[in-house]
Amino acid sequence: MDASAAAFGRPPGVEGPFDTRQWEGNTVVRPSRPDQPPASLAEAFSRDAADEGVVLQRPPGADVADTGSGNGSTPLWSSSTDPWRNPGAGAVLGDPALAQDAAESDERPKKQDRAFSLAEVVFGGRLRVSALVILAVAVLVVGGLGGTLGWFLSHEGNQLTKDVTLAQVDEAVERPPGSVADTVAKVSPAVVSVEVTSGQSGGVGSGVVIDRDGYIVTNDHVIASAKSDENAEITAVFTDGSRAEAKLVGADPKTDLAVLKVDVRNPTVVQLGTSERLRSGDTVIAVGSPFGLENTVTVGIVSALHRPVTAPAETGGEQVTYDAIQTDAAINPGNSGGALVDKNGLLVGINSLIRTVGNARGQGGSIGLGFAIPVDDVVKIAESLIANGTVSHAFLGVSAASVAANSSRGAQVNNVAPGGPAQRAGIKEGDVIVQVGDRQVRNAAELTVAVRKHDIGDLTRVKLVRGGRELVVDVKLGSD
Repeated sequence: MDASAAAFGRPPGVEGPFDTRQWEGNTVVRPSRPDQPPASLAEAFSRDAADEGVVLQRPPGADVADTGSGNGSTPLWSSSTDPWRNPGAGAVLGDPALAQDAAESDERPKKQDRAFSLAEVVFGGRLRVSALVILAVAVLVVGGLGGTLGWFLSHEGNQLTKDVTLAQVDEAVERPPGSVADTVAKVSPAVVSVEVTSGQSGGVGSGVVIDRDGYIVTNDHVIASAKSDENAEITAVFTDGSRAEAKLVGADPKTDLAVLKVDVRNPTVVQLGTSERLRSGDTVIAVGSPFGLENTVTVGIVSALHRPVTAPAETGGEQVTYDAIQTDAAINPGNSGGALVDKNGLLVGINSLIRTVGNARGQGGSIGLGFAIPVDDVVKIAESLIANGTVSHAFLGVSAASVAANSSRGAQVNNVAPGGPAQRAGIKEGDVIVQVGDRQVRNAAELTVAVRKHDIGDLTRVKLVRGGRELVVDVKLGSD
């Protein structure tokens, strides 16, 4: 506190707010008159000599208009030219900056019923029309430049979207002779669809034109229903869509072959080949109408040759047996009677049978096991049917069965026809035939086809096993 008092306290000898001491140099001088203010205060607040007698404040109780103050002085605000000096003067308002139109009504203006322009709405009416036009043009120019730049980047920047012109070729690649397409082009016109209508039922198969007189070879099971119905209709449908009525010339149920005839001028005829020249692995082409789909082509190979196959007869007679060409070309119901040709387009077989998961003919589909009647057998049978209406086969005069299922141990004789070729040659029941001529016999079906390979009346050597001993007998074949 002593330090604060020393810093901020009054100097010694000073009792009031002002230091009334008088100094001469560094020495305090006592005033001669104690009631006289110090020289510094007198100098700061005293009047100048020029202002002597001027009254700054109106005396209490004096009138505003009083020009005197009792001491003969004139107040500063007595001048009429400067009323702002008079604190008692009333406030005086001057004229407005703009004079009000006498005709203008004091009422608020009514709302104007008019449409606002685009410039007024967007820019508050502070934009000239010319500036608006210039702005619109600038927007269009910028938009056009942006679109052009975008198109350029999208087309030139992406190598996958360039405009190109594909090269055109004048002609397709020439197919060499022997190609599948070339072969089919030659064969297809000679293959027909065979439609059979018998009462309320009907069926579709295939056929092949083998002679210019209009003879068509097909399967017996394709036209089986027409043989027992005189009112049945058989129609041949050619690849160009033309239709012709077909007549049954003859049929051979034992080999599942039949011959039809149509009255057509200048039909396309298939070229006949030979089945003896085929080898396993040769390319073959099947042409027919599976499931009624005309002119269907499938391609495969020869899977096996001389494959004896049997099938139940359509009319309950003797079962069908022939020496088949096995192929993996897809064959389905409706392919029956169609052509099996080699790569040169020569007929090598007539499609007849398929091995499938179905239990009856016409059920199921191809599983790669199809069978065709060799063309060498087809020619012999067709010539006989055309010439005579019937066909006969070489006959041994026995009924036989395979020694065991799925075995190749031969055909065991179960019955010998009285007076037939086998009885005359000394063949007995229980004998197991293992060879006919040059062909080995491994089952009952192969015995049948081995005999039919010979002509009627041929003297044929037959090897058999009797009581564990091999015997060879000569048999003069008869006719069935």
